[in-house]
Amino acid sequence: MSNRETLARRIDMAAGRTPVDTLITNCKVVDVFSQTIFERPVAIGDGKIVGFGEYEAGKIIDVAGGYVMPGLIDGHVHIESSLVSPAQFARCVLPYGTTTIIADPHEIANVCGLEGIRYMLDAARDLPLNVRIMLPSCVPATPFEHAGATLDAKELATLIDHEGVHGLAEVMNFPAVVNSDPAMLDKICMASSRGRGVDGHSPGLSGRDLIAYAASGIKTDHECSTVEEMHERIRLGMYVLIREGSATKDLRALVKGLTNANYHRCVFCTDDREPADILANGHLNKSLRIAVEEGVDALQAITIGTLNAATCFGLKGKGGIAPGYDADIMVVRDLVDFEVSHVFTRGEHIAQDGTLLVEPRELERQSVRSSVHIPPLSLEDFKLKVSGSKVRTIHVIPGTILTESVVRNVVLDEEGCFNAQDNAGLAKIAVIERHKAIGNIGLGIFENYHIQNGAVATTVAHDSHNIVVAGDNDADMLVAVNDLKEMGGGITLVREGKVLGHLPLPIAGLMSDQPAQKVAQQMKELLDLAQTLHINPALQPFMTLSFMSLPVIPALKLTDCGLFDVTTFSFVPVAADRD
Repeated sequence: MSNRETLARRIDMAAGRTPVDTLITNCKVVDVFSQTIFERPVAIGDGKIVGFGEYEAGKIIDVAGGYVMPGLIDGHVHIESSLVSPAQFARCVLPYGTTTIIADPHEIANVCGLEGIRYMLDAARDLPLNVRIMLPSCVPATPFEHAGATLDAKELATLIDHEGVHGLAEVMNFPAVVNSDPAMLDKICMASSRGRGVDGHSPGLSGRDLIAYAASGIKTDHECSTVEEMHERIRLGMYVLIREGSATKDLRALVKGLTNANYHRCVFCTDDREPADILANGHLNKSLRIAVEEGVDALQAITIGTLNAATCFGLKGKGGIAPGYDADIMVVRDLVDFEVSHVFTRGEHIAQDGTLLVEPRELERQSVRSSVHIPPLSLEDFKLKVSGSKVRTIHVIPGTILTESVVRNVVLDEEGCFNAQDNAGLAKIAVIERHKAIGNIGLGIFENYHIQNGAVATTVAHDSHNIVVAGDNDADMLVAVNDLKEMGGGITLVREGKVLGHLPLPIAGLMSDQPAQKVAQQMKELLDLAQTLHINPALQPFMTLSFMSLPVIPALKLTDCGLFDVTTFSFVPVAADRD
């Protein structure tokens, strides 16, 4: 059918000359354009909304007085952080009304390079979930760690015109932008020259440096944690993506800064969410629920989660309930709990009362497996020799991926080595390069994690996804690392030399090939087991650990190259006697 014939058919349906495909009846329509609610049936045809009122229809769906609203749009998410494949991620979020996501495959790109991005594009292509891929801008994220690939502007340009690609993903290396680094500017120019947007990531940046960052054409940021940071970015013409993830929860703080004048410059995002969290608490509908709890007007909250995101990212035909718009629709029972009863994407009824009515296609690809490559290790590799009794420790802060750099006095053994079991409240942490088996191991000291008589290790370690392991003894740390190698990546817990439990993640060491419900159950079992190691209950033990190697989030982190001070962007010794 030609474009003219398709358009004519849509007009005929809207005019009532031709029956529509589906009519949603007994409903209240949320109008995000005029911030009102009206009661009329909604007509759908050829994947579009074609009108309001009574129509002859092939199918009639009575939604029992529910509220019809646009499908939710996640402004920034890493599918890999859900620990499941794109198809299984779609199964998780669609029943909760999320119909479109702006996805950054930064994680798999750092492991598998362009092949990882191609896998995500192909795996997302035929899903009932609308997936718009942003090309990772920072692979590796910084020059201070070893990743599995290096992607420059020329390599990214080979994918920028792909139909599934929407723009350039979060530019985390903000010093490179502020200092006009040629390689980073080439990537921004590559995207903007094609008319593609560029996402931002600038924690703690302010003043003249933030102005320079915004002047580059970067128009979003999901790293605000205070109202002041949010307001400063909005004044500079940026959109603020208000994040509510599994480990990082900024929503309750930031919505206090929303006003009638600025809410249109805000979008909801999740960034990193685990399947157990999604299945238990919902997805973006949870963000709506929290916003309303915090006093945000329900219609404004819905607009932030729909129309604002569509406007921000130039998603034509999305974000509203109006003739000619895509029939990406969710129906909720009320505007307080936002319990979802029905979901439609492209006009197809795909979920009802939490059950998915379609089966997303799973993609198998061997090239993104077998990604853990490390040389043989011994206990000697975990020895941390320190000169002096004062050390820098990574102090983890519950509810955020920020850390503090704290100086502590420690007791050392006869060889001058740090042993966690001799220092109450402290643990050892190591980051091991796992892509090229080059043998790099960074060692540091970790506090407020409270692990006892064991170790936790994972190949999910932002952003380069090397192995990160924490424990109070070297023997268990070694067992944990070897278990990851044998699994081909994943998460593991060890106590007194035995593996308590693990979750295999064979797809790039980041994602499971199992159903989301099974992964969620395995994760629950691991979280329960983590309690037996006395890990701080205020922390999500695995996601917290995965951010300890992220050298773009202040203040102190650890990479395979060593201890890294993010405030000065420089490596520092563990010993602090000379400070």
